[in-house]
Amino acid sequence: SNVALFGQEQVLGAQIAEAFFNERGGINGRPVKMIFQDTSGDEAGAINAFQNLMNNDKVVGIIGPTLSQQAFAADPIADKAGVPVIAPSNTAKGIPEIGDFISRVSAPVNAVAPNAIKAALAANPNAKRAAVIFAQNDAFSKSETEVFQQTLKDMGLELATVQQHQTTDTDFTTQVTNLLAAKPDIIVISGLAADAGNLIKQLRELGFKGAIVGGNGLNTPNLFPMCKAQCDGVFVAQAYSPEYSSPINDAFRAAYKAKQQKDPPQFSAQAFTAAQVFIEALREVDKKQKLDGMDLAALRKALNTQTLAGQYDTPIGKITFTPTGEINQQMFYTAQIKMDADGNSGRFVFLK
Repeated sequence: SNVALFGQEQVLGAQIAEAFFNERGGINGRPVKMIFQDTSGDEAGAINAFQNLMNNDKVVGIIGPTLSQQAFAADPIADKAGVPVIAPSNTAKGIPEIGDFISRVSAPVNAVAPNAIKAALAANPNAKRAAVIFAQNDAFSKSETEVFQQTLKDMGLELATVQQHQTTDTDFTTQVTNLLAAKPDIIVISGLAADAGNLIKQLRELGFKGAIVGGNGLNTPNLFPMCKAQCDGVFVAQAYSPEYSSPINDAFRAAYKAKQQKDPPQFSAQAFTAAQVFIEALREVDKKQKLDGMDLAALRKALNTQTLAGQYDTPIGKITFTPTGEINQQMFYTAQIKMDADGNSGRFVFLK
């Protein structure tokens, strides 16, 4: 499934964080233990995973779930139980507002998405007409497409057509026909990797020559096997760059490359960041009053308060949180997909 691919990238980021911080003393001498639960990609699975983690595993905090769609279902349950949640990849509007115990290290779509359109227009200055397509059954895609559509209008482009699809679709003949009939210079896609990959492939095969902009769901190398050579040139905004140099990102990048022989993707960096935030906040709580002496409810509450109060130097840059739990992040990037000659492997090339 789409979600499993994103989930695997996040598990890897969290596992690297677990090893990294435990090698550096854990929480003031005590090791950190990560417990992983699979949500199987839907809302019911996310709710079930949250309940297992809170009630059976007695976790102090939760990192996840992968999709905004799942977060709107599961986060209220954690909030009601007083368990802090950090979202590593939920970018839809309204996530931190779910409750006092919900925050995110994934910058919202309105902070990230406009950058990709600006980069595409800089590369295609004569573009006049735009078309948009989004996954109507996914909360994140619906939220993101609104930002994309507003950005296109703000930048003076004519919005020629808006098409919809489902994340489960594989055949996009109808939508592609409608998109091409609108004669756009630029097409903007909000979906998840698998459906977006098939869509890009079919757009190119049916003759679309213009610029393609992808949203945050395309922010993964898992896209490359779907559209292969046709992925080449797609613009994707990023909330993380492996090229950003700082002691923590250099260390994270090296640890990731040692495992995977390639640079870390955004979702792995954000999961590492979420784990780092919890670990550094727990160290601070422990300094003020020993974790051993606290009951679980008090510890969860103290962790949440400290999480929001802290400042963190992470792979995605220096970050803080608003009182609502929204991330304050300074640095964003845009990359263009560059596929290798064989058409099977590729990479994100960061635009200066």
